[in-house]
Amino acid sequence: MSYSDKTLQCKDCGADFTFTSREQEFYAQKGFQNEPTRCKPCRDNRKASREGGGGRDRGDRQMFSAVCSTCGAQTQVPFKPDPAKPVYCRDCFKKSRDR
Repeated sequence: MSYSDKTLQCKDCGADFTFTSREQEFYAQKGFQNEPTRCKPCRDNRKASREGGGGRDRGDRQMFSAVCSTCGAQTQVPFKPDPAKPVYCRDCFKKSRDR
């Protein structure tokens, strides 16, 4: 199939951007059904905010002390433990997911 460059409008900033024929070919190869709705700078900004570029990052996350329900080790978890539910240390959690 032959593709030609298209001009699209960014839904975030309203700027026009080019959806190149090469990008269209890539989208088709990956099976993507929708055209991009954001320009490259807005996509980059959105990605950075999801990865901790905006707001709190993992270093600022409040941690809570808990005792692992499997091995009894002291651990830290990023949520307030509920006494009615089991809490696992990193190693026991990983082992339970690998099963």
